[in-house]
Amino acid sequence: MTDPATGGEGARGSGGDGMPLARDLVIEAIRSCFDPEIPVNIYDLGLVYEVKVEGTHAYVKMTLTSPACPVAGTLPIEVKNRVEMVEGIETAEIDLVWDPPWTPAKLSEAAKLQLGM
Repeated sequence: MTDPATGGEGARGSGGDGMPLARDLVIEAIRSCFDPEIPVNIYDLGLVYEVKVEGTHAYVKMTLTSPACPVAGTLPIEVKNRVEMVEGIETAEIDLVWDPPWTPAKLSEAAKLQLGM
């Protein structure tokens, strides 16, 4: 599995014109989505497993902390809407998966610090 924070070759940083790559902008948009029960964005929570941008289409593979999560029906829609607001992105596909299951081990270092872990 590709680490969404590092992605593949050329996936981070800026384009040749000094502008951020579309993938970076998509990740920034995802970071504006929060699990309502945990005060950390879903990207740093480790809920996002993969982010790909091909042309004007974004693909996000994500999970939730639990299948019984109270926002299971709304959070993927929120992510899709936020990603589709990114300049240059026309469509977004959100793939909600349960395997591998989320565990606290998936928290980023920033999330662990924010949660006092």
